[in-house]
Amino acid sequence: MMIPLDKIDVLNPRERNKAAFEEIVANIQAIGLKKPITVARRAGESGSERYLLICGEGRMKAFCSLGEKTIPALVVDVSDEDAFIMSLVENIARRKYRALELLAGIEQLRDRGYDKKAIAQKIGLTVEYVQGILILLNSGEERLLVAVEKGKIPLNAALTIVGAGDDDKAVQAALQDAYESGKLRGKQLLQARRVIERRLSLGRSMARGTPRKIQDVTSSSLVRTYQKEVERQKQMVRKAEIAQQRLLLVVGALRQLLLDENFTTLLRAEGLDSLPKYLAERVWPAGRAA
Repeated sequence: MMIPLDKIDVLNPRERNKAAFEEIVANIQAIGLKKPITVARRAGESGSERYLLICGEGRMKAFCSLGEKTIPALVVDVSDEDAFIMSLVENIARRKYRALELLAGIEQLRDRGYDKKAIAQKIGLTVEYVQGILILLNSGEERLLVAVEKGKIPLNAALTIVGAGDDDKAVQAALQDAYESGKLRGKQLLQARRVIERRLSLGRSMARGTPRKIQDVTSSSLVRTYQKEVERQKQMVRKAEIAQQRLLLVVGALRQLLLDENFTTLLRAEGLDSLPKYLAERVWPAGRAA
């Protein structure tokens, strides 16, 4: 039905990108409204009829900017609580939502008393994902939250970093553990390092304002930074040497086993008488076949 625009109250207002809003206005002006907004009927002051906007804030504002007085709307009969949830889920489910909008939606549901299971059911996410997001929200880890939602850092890796606290060494150790356990791979490791550096220098929050004071660069601070990097490199070298020693031990043991005729006969009986090329080249450097 056609609803007067001045009788609609916005339930869950949000800021909209100016360029995106202008695109909506131009589209409606050119071809009209393709999808009506959704509202719920409510009683206003003195018994006057008003409507609560559930879905379509951008379309409604576009109609207002075009000087329209009414707008096509689908009127549904729902409670205030259900209307809020419908509005929130509609924002989250948009094709191109911003990461902070999704996180704000989960936070609003949490603040209204919903547990992780109920939130997961309402917005179509797994319970484990919602639980992890709530942990990051409760810790104020906005930078990590945005990085997780944008796919820069896996959620389990972000939780590992949070568990390390604010100690730089502990955070770097957590990052190393996440890499070694397979939680971080390739580009994700570099992206995680960038996020952590910004988190340490600018704070956990993405809010605009005065950033955390960055220490002045002095000769002593440069020396400490250099020493930390040298120690990190030494640890990597030690780990590489340990891995090399273990590999040599395995190769040596395998070579001795392959010299045992009984062992090779057993392998042939099981159809396992050949080695992968990579391993064979190390067991028999001269090219001898097993």
